Amino acid sequence: MKVEQRVIVALDVADEERAIALVDQLAHVSFWKVGLELFTSTGPKILQELKSKQKRIFLDLKFDDIPNTVAGACRSAARYGVDLLTIHATCGRDALKAATEAAKEGAAQAGVKPPQLIAITLLTSISARQLAFDLKIPLELPEYALQMALLAQESGLDGAVCSPVEASQLRQICGDNFLLVCPGVRPTWADQTDQKRSLTPAQAIKAGADYLVIGRPITAAPDPELAWKRISDELTSSVGLSSPVL
Repeated sequence: MKVEQRVIVALDVADEERAIALVDQLAHVSFWKVGLELFTSTGPKILQELKSKQKRIFLDLKFDDIPNTVAGACRSAARYGVDLLTIHATCGRDALKAATEAAKEGAAQAGVKPPQLIAITLLTSISARQLAFDLKIPLELPEYALQMALLAQESGLDGAVCSPVEASQLRQICGDNFLLVCPGVRPTWADQTDQKRSLTPAQAIKAGADYLVIGRPITAAPDPELAWKRISDELTSSVGLSSPVL
């Protein structure tokens, strides 16, 4: 597979103007993440802009509410024709099942392909210590992430968001047909910022990640095009992905 099919670049910016400028600057990037900040700022307009440029979209709104509310949100979001959509596994089995059906309904109503629904296992900014002492979860972090992924799989979801540190275990147990989307990916030359559980892009792919979500190492770099090229070159040389023409 090509680099641009496996790397999702996060549009973690505050407004549409900056987002479109990045999309135009990084013309070879085909898959973009729209998260809470940008979607709250622009609404669905940014999704329409990306679709008009034939880009794939990861709508990362991390829904987490009662089953009826989550189902309604997924039904509405699916109408946008996005490719991936996130929901917290912690909303529970009933909400996860309701979300899968609602996403299919919303997509059918809009005449678009339903999104692949992906469960958040545990935010990559949370450490093992925080899981134990702040959240009072009595499981070891890898076990907790695995249980959340298995809950999602049993509930009919297409995959899970996990840190690359947990990807190998989840791939082994959940199988090859369960998508693993890994944020918290940082090249050795990039600042770790608020990521607590991180690997390099090549390490994450080797661990079993289907998609890497990379934001600030590219979008906040002095030269985003150069940062993208460095990551592309690393993946091409280390794990054999085809490099885009740059």
